[in-house]
Amino acid sequence: MFKTNEGGVDRAVRLIAGIGLIALAATGVAGLWAWIGVVPLATGLIGWCPAYTLLGINTCPMKSRQ
Repeated sequence: MFKTNEGGVDRAVRLIAGIGLIALAATGVAGLWAWIGVVPLATGLIGWCPAYTLLGINTCPMKSRQ
């Protein structure tokens, strides 16, 4: 469906940041803005970032299969 454009380290950082932001929002430590953590969490799980596609960035070390 989508070409993978995120490498392993990129995906791991996105997952950790997303989970961290969501945890802060869920516990009330941070405001509503912290729910933006859903975006890096989703892109980290999928392995595809629409912003990377628009900017022509690809951190995946392997060529994507079509």
